[in-house]
Amino acid sequence: MGLFATGLRLVLAGVLAAFLTIGMEARAQDQNTETVTLEPWQSVITSQIEAFRTKDAAGAFSYAGAGFQVAFPSAEAFFNAIVTAGYAPIMDSRSHSFGKFQKLGDKAVAQEVKFIGTDQGLYSAIYMLAEEANGWRAQGVQLAKEAGVGI
Repeated sequence: MGLFATGLRLVLAGVLAAFLTIGMEARAQDQNTETVTLEPWQSVITSQIEAFRTKDAAGAFSYAGAGFQVAFPSAEAFFNAIVTAGYAPIMDSRSHSFGKFQKLGDKAVAQEVKFIGTDQGLYSAIYMLAEEANGWRAQGVQLAKEAGVGI
C-alpha cells in the first residue's frame, strides 16, 4: 500500500504542477497582451476595406481621396473600376493586418497592409494616404501577390 500511495502522490503532484504551469503561462500572456492602437489613417484603411468586403460602394468611395471623387461620377463607377482593375483580392480578403508605415510629411503616409484571400493566398499592398479637409483619405494602392499560404 505504501508504494501505491507514493505513486498516487507523484501523479497528483504532476497534475498539480501542470495546472500551475498552465495558469502561470495564461497570466503571463494576459500581462504581455498590449492594446493595439490604430493610427488615424489605419482606421480609414480598415473602414474602406470593410466597405469593399460588404460591397458598400458608397462607403468605400467615401474614404477615397479628392482625386477619385473628381474622376468618378458615382460611387458605383468607382467600385466597378476597382473590381476590374485587379483589386478583387482586397475586396474578397478574409483578413488584413498592418505592417510598417512611412510618414511622407505632416499630411501624407505610405502604409503596408497584408491580406489573406479566401483562397488563403497572401497579398501585400502599399496604401498611399493624405490628410484632406475631411480627414485621411486613400490616394492610391499598389497590390502584389506574395508567395506562400496564409492561415
